[in-house]
Amino acid sequence: MQSTQINIENSSNIEGLNEVENKPKKKLSYTKWGYIFIASFFVIYLIFTLVPQLLTIYDSFFDYDPFSGILVTDAHPEFCGFLNYQRLFQENALGVIEIYQTIGNTLIMWIIGAIPQMVIALILALIFTSTRLKLKGTGFFKTAFYMPNLIMASAFSALFLMLFSQIGPIYTLFKDMGWIPEHFDFVVNKTSARLMVAFLNFIMWFGNTTILLMAGIQSIDESIFESARIDGASTRRVLFDMTLPLLKPIVVYVLITSMIGGLQMFDVPQVLTNKAKNSGTRTIIMLLNDYLNMKNYGRAGAISVILFIITAVLSIFVFKTINKKEDR
Repeated sequence: MQSTQINIENSSNIEGLNEVENKPKKKLSYTKWGYIFIASFFVIYLIFTLVPQLLTIYDSFFDYDPFSGILVTDAHPEFCGFLNYQRLFQENALGVIEIYQTIGNTLIMWIIGAIPQMVIALILALIFTSTRLKLKGTGFFKTAFYMPNLIMASAFSALFLMLFSQIGPIYTLFKDMGWIPEHFDFVVNKTSARLMVAFLNFIMWFGNTTILLMAGIQSIDESIFESARIDGASTRRVLFDMTLPLLKPIVVYVLITSMIGGLQMFDVPQVLTNKAKNSGTRTIIMLLNDYLNMKNYGRAGAISVILFIITAVLSIFVFKTINKKEDR
């Protein structure tokens, strides 16, 4: 009896162990940790980007201007609908529609600086990545070209302001050589001031554009170029029929980011020409900053919304224009 009982207990223990072994093992899941690690980005974006953007749109429908004829206090601005947007497109006391003027100035200075920036950056990128030239010391040139990007724009602008002022060395040199009139002022003159702003932006950003284009060219499989050369393709055909089409995504990225930065141009013209009150270099962000200084948050919010719409439309236009052949 005792042995039979022991056998029964042993068999029950064995069955229990078999049941434990046959139970499906729980697999460790790391999915939640992935969500936890990326949650910080969404939380920061929500608090510091999305919420301020929504508040900006909200503020654009309220009147903060005490001289508007609407009863306004700092604590309780009045809802005014699209009145802030309408006033932005009205003439001021000088008969000028400021938002048209500032948008035009911004686009002109960006285009003057962006076109040579793209052309020179592309030429340098092609030279430095050429397998035929095999230039040495490209790392040094990359660093040298990128260095201006590390310097604050306000510091660069202050330096140029000293160089081109009426007591500066460049003004003195040009005047002694008879290239400019005696009382010429680079900062006050609209054309020269715009050229200076565009040149500063070109100097600061062409190195960054060169490095991006070099990275794009180096990501293209070299065997494609070798096959084209073996088939007798000239350097010109390799450039226009192979390199540039394959480089199109990088070019689109560079153009759109450059355009976004250009539309937000502020520090260079602010430091360089603001004291001269040069209307030819007053950008849309400078106009927005003026309303912020007056605590007219409604008008400033309306400018921000308009700038967002302009940026979105131009970005879509650039993207569609460059990629139109692929859409067919």
